[in-house]
Amino acid sequence: MNYVNIFVQSIFIDNMIFAYFLGMCSYLAVSKTVKTGVGLGAAVIFVLGITVPINYILENKFLQEGALTWISPELASVDLSFLSFIMFIAVIASIVQLVEMAVEKFSPALYGALGIFLPLIAVNCSILGGSLFMQERQYANIGEATVFGLGSGVGWFLAIVAIAAIREKIRYSHVPAPLRGLGITFIITGLMGIAFMSFMGIKL
Repeated sequence: MNYVNIFVQSIFIDNMIFAYFLGMCSYLAVSKTVKTGVGLGAAVIFVLGITVPINYILENKFLQEGALTWISPELASVDLSFLSFIMFIAVIASIVQLVEMAVEKFSPALYGALGIFLPLIAVNCSILGGSLFMQERQYANIGEATVFGLGSGVGWFLAIVAIAAIREKIRYSHVPAPLRGLGITFIITGLMGIAFMSFMGIKL
């Protein structure tokens, strides 16, 4: 049941876009059409679902104070947590690069559709944010960390697909000239963020 709670909370209550406004650059740049939004959103789910559990293992088996006791009891006082930022970023960049290479090799057609989105994931701050939130919340096991990563990715996916669908529709609306483009997108995102705040009252 705890896995369900973490999954639902990471999608609706702690949504990366509407609760923390992480990944806004990619969210705004790639949400002009639903097709591109779905492509980037699916890639974000995949990368978050892989990097968060990998970084959980890295944090708990190598970086935390006393994490190296499984190698030798003499290393109980070693604390490598100061390396967490750079190690998390290295893992994210490596996974994104490997995913890009694998997709290009085994599915050129899919690479043609998603290739433009894959490099953007490495600089998407919601990816690093997922690992940092995992570190801060100290999940009990790798299962909880994985569920959190997948839920965060699904939440980001829903956000970008929703705003992309709205942006496609408002092209046919009479938006005042000064608000066209990013202006109206910021306003709609703020209103959606307020709407998602209603989920904060849910007790799971």
